[in-house]
Amino acid sequence: MTDCNAPKQTTIAKEVALTGVGLHTGKEVTLTFKPAPTNHGYKFVRVDLEDNPVIEADVNYVVNTQRGTNLEKNGVKIQTSEHVLAALVGLEIDNCILELNASEPPIMDGSSKYFVKALEEAGIVEQDDARNEYVVTEVISYLDEESGSEITLIPADNYQVTTMVDFGTKVLGTQNASLKDLKEFKTEIADARTFSFLHEIEMLLDHGLIQGGDLNNAIVYVDKELSPETMEKLRGAFKKDKISVKPNGILDNLTLHYPNEAARHKLLDVIGDLALTGTRIRGKVIANKPGHYVNTQFAKKLSQQIKQEKRNKIPKFNPHATPVKDVNDIMAMLPHRPPFLLVDKILELSDEHVVGLKNVTMNEPFFVGHFPGAPVMPGVLIVEAMAQTGGILALSTVPDPENYLTFFMKINNVKFKQQVNPGDTLFFKLDLITPIRRGIVHMQGNAYANDKLVTEAELMAQIVKTKST
Repeated sequence: MTDCNAPKQTTIAKEVALTGVGLHTGKEVTLTFKPAPTNHGYKFVRVDLEDNPVIEADVNYVVNTQRGTNLEKNGVKIQTSEHVLAALVGLEIDNCILELNASEPPIMDGSSKYFVKALEEAGIVEQDDARNEYVVTEVISYLDEESGSEITLIPADNYQVTTMVDFGTKVLGTQNASLKDLKEFKTEIADARTFSFLHEIEMLLDHGLIQGGDLNNAIVYVDKELSPETMEKLRGAFKKDKISVKPNGILDNLTLHYPNEAARHKLLDVIGDLALTGTRIRGKVIANKPGHYVNTQFAKKLSQQIKQEKRNKIPKFNPHATPVKDVNDIMAMLPHRPPFLLVDKILELSDEHVVGLKNVTMNEPFFVGHFPGAPVMPGVLIVEAMAQTGGILALSTVPDPENYLTFFMKINNVKFKQQVNPGDTLFFKLDLITPIRRGIVHMQGNAYANDKLVTEAELMAQIVKTKST
C-alpha cells in the first residue's frame, strides 16, 4: 500500500483566504486554507457554526450529488466540494484545513483556477512522513447500468485520468480529455469551467436553486431554441442587457478556453471526487460519461478496497538479513531457554515495534504429541513466541534488561487463521498500541508464515524488576 520510497507528504506554508459567492446559495463566503499536520488529509471546518464542526473529505459523508458533490456529517453540510479538492490534489498537497463561513465554497469562475492560485501563493512545504499512496495492481471498475456511465482504474506508473464525455447532444458532441501527470493539472485542467445545458439552467432558475451564477462562472450550452421568455429570464438572472448564442452553441460573454473544456472540467470533477477516498492513487482512471454520482460510487468502492487491502496486507521480511539481535543477544535479555525459547532472531527493533523470526523444525519437542502423524504447532505456543518477541521490545526500554522480567497481564482478540507446520518460517511483528507507561506494555501482535497471517492477538504485559543492581 505505501511505497517506502514514496515522496514526503506536503501541506501549505501559511494560511491564505479568498472570498466569493456560492453558486447555488448566492451567499458571500470566505474560504481559508490552513496548514495541517501529517496524515491529516483534507478537513472542512464550518467556522460560522457553534463549536466549529469538522467535516472530513470522506466519501462516506456524501449525501447527494445533485449539482455537485455534497457532504454531511451530524447535520452539518458542505456543498460543491469537488473544485477545491481537485486543486489540492492537482498541486499534490496532502494535508490541509479548509475553513468556511458558509456551507459552500465560493464558485469563483467555475473552475479550480483561483484555488490553485491561492494555494501557490501560500507556498507548499514538505513534511516528515512519507506520502500514503494506493498502488493499483489490478483492474477495479464500477458501472452504472441505468446511465451507462463507467469508471475503470488500471495499473500505471503515476496518477493519470482520461474522461470521455457524450451527452447525446449536437451542441456538445463527444469530447475526450486526458491528464498524464498531475504536474499538468495547473496548466491543462485547473481553468476548465463548470457547464450546464440551457434546459438545466431554466429548471434551476425556476426553483431558485442557482443564486450565484453569472456568465463568468458557468458555460451554458444552448440545447434548445431560445424563446423570448427564456431570454428575458436569463437577462434578469445574469444581470445582462443582452444575451445571445454564439455560433459554437454557448451563451455569449464567455469564450471557451479549450474546444473540449467540458471534458476537461469533467476530468477536474473526477479528481476532486476521488479525493474523497483519502488516499493518493497511483494508477490510471478511465471515466466514460462521468458524473458526481458515478464518481462517488466508484470512490466508495475504491475506499472499501483500499481498507480491505490494508487489513490483509502481508509485510515482507528478509529472513537472510543481518539480525539486530541473534539468539545469544536474545538470551542475554530474556530468561527463557530451550526448549521454551521460541524466537531465533530479531530482524527489526525500534521504539514502537519489533520483528522476530522462528524457524519451525520437526525437532521441536511439542511435535511428539501435537499431533502424532500430523504435526501442528500449538496456537498457544505461537502466542507465547509473539510474547517473547514483544518482551524484547519491552526490555529494550530499560538500561539493564537482565534484571527485569515481563509477565502477561491480558490477551485479547486472539485469532488463529492458518496452521503452522514443520519447515515453516514464522515472523512475529509486534507494535505498541499505546506508549509504555509505568511498566505496562500494550501491543498488537501478528504472526506470519508462507505469506499469510497465521495468528493475531492483542497482548498486555508488565515489566517487573527482579533484582537490585
